[in-house]
Amino acid sequence: MCGIAGMVSFNCDLSGRHDLVDRMSEPLTTRGPDQEGRWIGRHAVIAFRRNAVIDLSGGQQPMIAANESGTATAVLAYTGEIFNTEELRSELSTRGHRFRDRSDTEVVLHAYLEWGTECAGRLRGMFAFAVWDERADCLVMIRDRFGIYPLFYTQVADGLLFGSEPKALFASGLRRPEVDQDGLRELLGFTPTPGLSVFRDVYEVVPGEVVTYDAQGLHRAKYWQLQAREHTDDYVTTVKTVRELLEDAVRTQLVSDVPLGVMLSGGLDSSAICALAAALGGSQLSAHVGGSPDDELRTYSMEFGYHFDNFRSNEQFPDTDSPYAHLMSRHLRTTHRELVLSAADSADRGRQLAVIAAMDRPTARLDMYVAAHRLSSAVRETSKVALSGDGADELFGGYRWFKEPRAESGAFPWFGAGHRFEEFSDLLDRRLVKELDLPGYIGDRYKDAIAEVPRLDSDSRLERRMRELTYLHMTRYVRVTLDRKDRMGAAAALEGRVPFCDRALVEYVFNVPWSMKEADGREKSLLRDAVRDLMPAEVLDRPKSPFPKLQDPAYDEALRAQLGELTRDSASPVANLLDKSRVEAVLSGAPGAAQRGISRASVEMTIGLDLWVREQGVTVAA
Repeated sequence: MCGIAGMVSFNCDLSGRHDLVDRMSEPLTTRGPDQEGRWIGRHAVIAFRRNAVIDLSGGQQPMIAANESGTATAVLAYTGEIFNTEELRSELSTRGHRFRDRSDTEVVLHAYLEWGTECAGRLRGMFAFAVWDERADCLVMIRDRFGIYPLFYTQVADGLLFGSEPKALFASGLRRPEVDQDGLRELLGFTPTPGLSVFRDVYEVVPGEVVTYDAQGLHRAKYWQLQAREHTDDYVTTVKTVRELLEDAVRTQLVSDVPLGVMLSGGLDSSAICALAAALGGSQLSAHVGGSPDDELRTYSMEFGYHFDNFRSNEQFPDTDSPYAHLMSRHLRTTHRELVLSAADSADRGRQLAVIAAMDRPTARLDMYVAAHRLSSAVRETSKVALSGDGADELFGGYRWFKEPRAESGAFPWFGAGHRFEEFSDLLDRRLVKELDLPGYIGDRYKDAIAEVPRLDSDSRLERRMRELTYLHMTRYVRVTLDRKDRMGAAAALEGRVPFCDRALVEYVFNVPWSMKEADGREKSLLRDAVRDLMPAEVLDRPKSPFPKLQDPAYDEALRAQLGELTRDSASPVANLLDKSRVEAVLSGAPGAAQRGISRASVEMTIGLDLWVREQGVTVAA
C-alpha cells in the first residue's frame, strides 16, 4: 500500500511547482509513512508516499525510465502488489530488459515500456498506478480488476489532478470538496456507481479500466470484465479446482518482507484463509512473513464487550464471533489477539471523525467502521500486512438475499432483504428526500448494471438470475467492503489483501452453476466442500454471521445525545437539511422512532454528515 498523487497540465509550466507536490502529498502520509518521493517536469508533477512491504531497500518512487542520454522517458507512481512478479520479470528479461532491484514496481514500469497500456491485462494482483509517458506527452492511469486500490481524478481549468484519495485532489487548492444532489444520491444510496464519487466533478478510475489524458483530452477503455463461459466440470472436479485456485491465491499473497497476519472472525471465509496460510507450515510461512522459524501465524479479531454476557441472537446475527475465532486459533495454533470494544469506543467523537476523514465521506454503521479502524490500528502494532476473507460472500452467494425469490425485482437484491431505499435518509427533510428520489435513482443504476451482465443462451431462468446477482455483487456490493478495508487500513498504514478477489478464482467461480454453489441447499456449500478438511465442524457448519452490530443500548443513547447536541447547535451546517419532527421522534426515545421506521443507520449518517461538513470543509449544495 502506498499513496500517489499528481497533476498534468498542457497549459502551464509545472516545473517550479514544488508547493503543489507537497500539498498533494501530505494528506496521503498514512498510506505511505516509510518514504516520500517526487518528480517534477514541465507538463507533469508526481507525488509519492511509500509503505514498504517488498524489497525494502529498493523500489523507490516515483520510478524513472530514462534513455541513453539520461532523459526521462516514463515516470511511474504505483501502489499495490503484483503476485506474478517473478514470471513477468523472467519474460521481460528474455526481451532484453535489465533490472536493478527485486521490487514489483520496477517490473510494472518495464511491463509498461514493453507492452504499453496492454500491460494491465498481464498483471495479477491489486494495484492502482499512474505513468507519465514523456515520449507521448500522455498520462496513463490503470486500476486493478476489482477496485481493491482506489484512484481518483478531476479535470480543472489548467489540466488534470489525480490521487489515491479525493483529499489529495482538494489539497491542491484547485478543486473544492463540493457535494450536489447527485453526490447525495451516491452517498445515501448505499450502492456506489462505478466511476463516480460523492464529490462534484471528481471521478474514479473504474476497476478494470485504463484512463489516458493527453492534449486532446480524456480517454477511457476497459481492459478486463467478467465473461460468461460454459462450465463443463462435474461437481467433484469443481470442488477440487476451487480448492487449488484458492490455495494458489493464498500462497502468492503471503509473499512479504515484513510481518504478516490474517483477520480471523471464526467464519467460514476467514477460517479458510487462515487454515491455508497455516498449512504452508513452519519455516516456509515465517520466511514469507519476515519472522523467525519459530514464529506462529498471527491472527486477529474483534468483539464488542457487551456481547459476552448480553448478546441476543436473531436471524441476521445468529451468534458472536469470539468463540469461533478462539476455537479456530487453537485448532491452527496461531498467535491470536482479540480486540474488545465498548459503546464508548463506538460513540467517541474523535474516532468517528477519524473514520470520516479516512473515508472522505460520512458512513452509516459507525460502530462497524470505528471497530474496523481500531482493529486495523491494533493489527498494525505487530503486522504490516493482513489477509482477510472479504469477497467470498459476493462470489459464492453467502448473503441471505441470495435466498430470496429468484424473479427479477427491478432493484438491487440487497434492497428489501437487507437494506431500505431510505435507510440512510430517514431524518432528512421530506422535500429534499422527494427531490432526491432515491428509489428512482437507484432503479436507474440497477438497469445500467443489469445491462452489463454477460449471459449464455443456454442459461436457465434461475441460472440467468443467479449470474446477474453474482455480477451485481462483484461489481457493486463488493466495492463497499473493499473500500472500507482499504480506507480503514490506510489510516493505520496496514496493507490488506483479499485472496477471494484473485482473478483466476473469480473468473472460474463466476461461471459455476448455482446448483453447484448451493449443492446441499446451504449458502456457500461449494466453498464449504472445498475447505472441509481445514477446520473443525463447529466452524465449518457455522451459519453466516456478518460483521458484528453493537447491541448495547448505551450506544443508541450516546447517538441520541449526539443528535440532540447537533440540532441544538445554531451553527450546525446540516440542521436545515433535517426533518424536525423525525428528529424529535428519535430524541424522545426508541419507541417513537421505531414507529416511524427511523433506523439507527440514519442517525449515524446524520451525525457523520455534520462532522464531515463541519470538520472537513465540505460544501453541500442540496
